Amino acid sequence: MKNSWFAIFAAVAVFVEVPAIAAAGELPSLKPHPFGKREHVVLRLNNESEPATLPAEIQWVSKPWFQEKDDENAQMPYLTYLPEKDRVLMLVETHQPIRTAIIFSDDHGQTWSKRKWLSCDAQGQPQGVALGLTNLGGGKLMVYPENAAHERWVSEDYGQNWVKFEVKDAVSERYIWDPLLVLRDSQGRAQKILEASWRPTGVAWASPDGFYSQAYLRSSADEGRTWSDETKIPQWLGVNEVNLIRAANGDLVAACRTDYPKRFAHYGLDHFSGLAVSISKDEGKTWSKLKPLYEWGRHHPSMVLLTNNDILMTYVVRLGYPATHEGWPQFGVEAIVSHDHGQAWDKDHRYILATWVGNITGPQAWFSSVQSTSTILVPDGTILTAFGTGFRNPPDAKVCKMDIALVRWRIAEK
Repeated sequence: MKNSWFAIFAAVAVFVEVPAIAAAGELPSLKPHPFGKREHVVLRLNNESEPATLPAEIQWVSKPWFQEKDDENAQMPYLTYLPEKDRVLMLVETHQPIRTAIIFSDDHGQTWSKRKWLSCDAQGQPQGVALGLTNLGGGKLMVYPENAAHERWVSEDYGQNWVKFEVKDAVSERYIWDPLLVLRDSQGRAQKILEASWRPTGVAWASPDGFYSQAYLRSSADEGRTWSDETKIPQWLGVNEVNLIRAANGDLVAACRTDYPKRFAHYGLDHFSGLAVSISKDEGKTWSKLKPLYEWGRHHPSMVLLTNNDILMTYVVRLGYPATHEGWPQFGVEAIVSHDHGQAWDKDHRYILATWVGNITGPQAWFSSVQSTSTILVPDGTILTAFGTGFRNPPDAKVCKMDIALVRWRIAEK
């Protein structure tokens, strides 16, 4: 990327959506000091009025790994809750180059086990990269590489051991980032799995000449052993990563990461991706037009159904906050709620879970940014939101070193 980060901020400044409290030092900040688990605050915006503050906790999950190896890297967390064990499982990518590990918590995210590698070679070195942790139920879990057209990994013992198997696919590219959607019967057994994937359209990356990506949908009725023919969803032209959930009314809701706006294509930076919602009322046969939530700068969504049937969506903020008075960019993680099964989203009362200030200039400024959110609800009503953050990168960083943070919080009472 030839353009500097400051040039990008100058270019987009006139389009920024800025909460009234977004000045430097007024956001719930993720400070780069050696905290383990500490008291935190989540802000709930109230349009132009004073925001509400909600007590929370924040934890630097990957801190022990950094202490073992000062150039450690940790990113792309995925959370799931295992009700049979009353256990939280997190899939993480660590090392340089990244390798997949699993960690467990038996106290709803308060403390975590040591890393257990997804797979090791004959010399005991970690191998394999897998994403999209999906809980099929009954101890069965599935993960897959970003290009899932060639292989999958499956565990049948609650994530303790994993077996890789090759898959035969009609296409050579099937990119998936988010967990698959498991549709269950009244006893909680998996009846069908929906898989949203995407492929490039052939339009060159960083070209303003058209959409770069197209998303598809297919299903499996036998826990992923065989799959239906894929369907190209016309409304998902210009969509890549898709996070799916079933709403309380039975609708299927897709939170879609959208391609960069054409006017920003020349930057060649995927931080300009946006966020939109598409809904199906017929089990995925047809889908509504995309309803944009954010045209650019916010994406990597994760959705969870709350006990009151609202849908909560967390996402990253890579662009959209104003720079500090010193000119440094700010990054963060936010959440919004839908009270009507995904039709509308209350952005006026969005939650700010964490923010931090980047301190790197030039082409490597994105090192300080944010990657991924994964959110689950545990039985006591606590929400766990994990995300990747580059807050620890020093100004002279040559290689991006990320970390995983976890916020424990609750929705505001009405």
